[in-house]
Amino acid sequence: MEELTKKRFWAFIIDFIFITALMWILSIVIYPLLIVTGFFSVFNYWLLLLAVLIIGYFTYLEGSYSKTVGKSLMGIGLKALDENLTYKKTFVRNLSKILWFPLIIDLLAAYFTKNSSLRILDKYAGTVVVIDE
Repeated sequence: MEELTKKRFWAFIIDFIFITALMWILSIVIYPLLIVTGFFSVFNYWLLLLAVLIIGYFTYLEGSYSKTVGKSLMGIGLKALDENLTYKKTFVRNLSKILWFPLIIDLLAAYFTKNSSLRILDKYAGTVVVIDE
């Protein structure tokens, strides 16, 4: 179980490095356009764009391929307990990635129950992260 926890942690780090790189690329593309147009108020919505990008990234990749870039590199994947992995399930399980307070509660609950393989939102969504065979 400890090996899966380490792999999940590193997959999480890799995914957020990937998302950060996407945001940097988006910034490099958008910033010159903002200078020309003077439409700097778009930065008021930058965090909202980041939240949409995070949820979209995790929901789409896990719903379509059952793994993200980080999970793929770490050799782990997502499975539904009822063998029917849907976008709704992946959306629900990834809500804690944009709302940090549920993520902290999620991780603390897993730590204190000694069940690090199943987070609260995983349990609610009916999903589990497994090591690929």
